[in-house]
Amino acid sequence: MALDLAMALPFMGGGGTERVALALLDRLPKDRFRSTLYLFERKGPLVGRIPSHVEVVDLGAPRLRRAGPRLFAEFRRQRPDVVFSTLGYINLAMLAMRPFLPKRPRLIIREPNTPSLSLPNLAFSRTLAIGYRLLYPQADAIVCQSNWMARELAQDFAVPERLLRRIANPVDVEALRASARTPRRHPGDGVRLVVAGRLTKQKGLDRLLPWVAALAGDAHVTILGEGPDGPALKAQAEALGIAGRVAFAGFVPDPAPAIAGADALLLPSRWEGMPNAALEALALGTPVIGTPESGGLAEVAEDCAAVAMAAAGDAFVRAMRGVRPMPATEPRPSLLPARFGIERVVDAYAALLEGRT
Repeated sequence: MALDLAMALPFMGGGGTERVALALLDRLPKDRFRSTLYLFERKGPLVGRIPSHVEVVDLGAPRLRRAGPRLFAEFRRQRPDVVFSTLGYINLAMLAMRPFLPKRPRLIIREPNTPSLSLPNLAFSRTLAIGYRLLYPQADAIVCQSNWMARELAQDFAVPERLLRRIANPVDVEALRASARTPRRHPGDGVRLVVAGRLTKQKGLDRLLPWVAALAGDAHVTILGEGPDGPALKAQAEALGIAGRVAFAGFVPDPAPAIAGADALLLPSRWEGMPNAALEALALGTPVIGTPESGGLAEVAEDCAAVAMAAAGDAFVRAMRGVRPMPATEPRPSLLPARFGIERVVDAYAALLEGRT
């Protein structure tokens, strides 16, 4: 008998959390899972990518304080067998409401970021930290993308080791490379670099721009993404005199061609869990330069020479200066470790959701 699986997200943004959810909804065996996606609001650039077999429930409320009671009522009505949640504050809401549901579902949560780096930068950080300590140990299992994240949850939030599962983020290497069959590269002879992510403090673009100013004049950076910091970042680029060397491309539904055409992907982040953009770059044969705060990326670097870890500041500038132009007419061979392959990852999630591990 198929399990009724419920997921909840605020909306279908273009980030890694939404892409992981979509990969699971698309690839989990349909004869074993009946999936329902609850959205606070049915909007966002990835709405059109929700698989047709997935039931979508629009809660019609942009904030958790209004969406939470509606979600609780839906769960009481639908009675899912298993709930999968993958955003910290929603994880806490799910854990708080589960004891009051008539049919106590299995609750699997995925922690999206490294808590020691992410929580201090969030509103109500102390309240969230208390919630982690009180509620996270009540989950049936917690998915971590790195050993670093698992250690923090165990040591700082008293989560029992038996609840922690290390499952990689899924990357559909074949589909990704097919979409980048013709790489796209900014014109010119110099080094071409790319960044992919929301324009927020987390992604560290405000500190990247001064580093770009220290590069050779023919170097160029393309920034794929949108977000609240966009106007300030464009003004900063103007003030630094590098507006002509930085392209703000906005949200790009399919960033693969631009990533495949770049000489390196940059990750100047202040915090991450396991950055999907970096994994996708490696699948497309594009090297990655990331800060030590980039979550599990440091663990990827241990068995992937194409990942360079560089501290913020001069070290990051030196790493960028070490990149050489390498135009390509097709994606370069994949550099991604096999453990991130989508079939292996989805099999691991299916076993966890079904209670087999």
